Amino acid sequence: MIVVKVGGSEGIDLEAFCRDLANCIKSGVDIVLVHGGSHDTNVLSAKLGKPPRFVTSLSGVESRYTDRETLAIFTMVYVGKVNKYIVEQLQKQGVNAVGLSGIDGRLLEGSRKEFIKVVEDGKRKVLRDDYTGKVEKVNVHLVKLLRDNGYTPVITPPAISYESEAINVDGDRAAAVLAAALGAEKLIILSNVPGLLRDVNDASSLVTEIRRDQIERYADFAKGRMKKKVMGAAEALAEGVREVVFADARGENAVSRALEGKGTVIR
Repeated sequence: MIVVKVGGSEGIDLEAFCRDLANCIKSGVDIVLVHGGSHDTNVLSAKLGKPPRFVTSLSGVESRYTDRETLAIFTMVYVGKVNKYIVEQLQKQGVNAVGLSGIDGRLLEGSRKEFIKVVEDGKRKVLRDDYTGKVEKVNVHLVKLLRDNGYTPVITPPAISYESEAINVDGDRAAAVLAAALGAEKLIILSNVPGLLRDVNDASSLVTEIRRDQIERYADFAKGRMKKKVMGAAEALAEGVREVVFADARGENAVSRALEGKGTVIR
């Protein structure tokens, strides 16, 4: 069984992605899908007069600042728009997909951060009204129930906190926890870059293969959103997933190419 995470960055053709994903499923590949929706969230936030705000942690990791209003917009896009579009496209291709957020059935559960420490304009700040967290538990029974009855799960943040609050969680790391909990053989993380690049401005600088014990060394090449993908990969491998692939979601046959090892393979 394979967990596939497709990002929500600009430039990803979800219709083409779903065609290829459906072909892989119909050929016998057992897939659970996780998806994002960051670009559409940014666009809608701006249209609603609530421009996206990104903050950087003290360790240099960037994330979306998520107050209650932002959380509502986030949920509208991820759950109401992108999730249902993907389900629609998979149904057109003959795949009986079911779309769920991490809130539904407490599918993805974890703790909400009491506060986050960030650096803005060179100053350290503490933000306490942020609804973000980290996935720590997966309702494996619910996923198994769907899969055992012929449904393909299509899963998206937000997750739910132990206090039953919706929380924004990183999709790549959520997919890693999900892959480990389900005992997946492989985790594929697709985005709008070819994989891990030594130079973010040079697509030909792709790192094609990394041994598990080399992750920390190669993590220095990760910039921006790629930092969390590398963190997720390390977490998945530590919990028993045998292989992680970073690959390009743009263009045709994105899933098929990733299954062939086209991208950055960590094993």
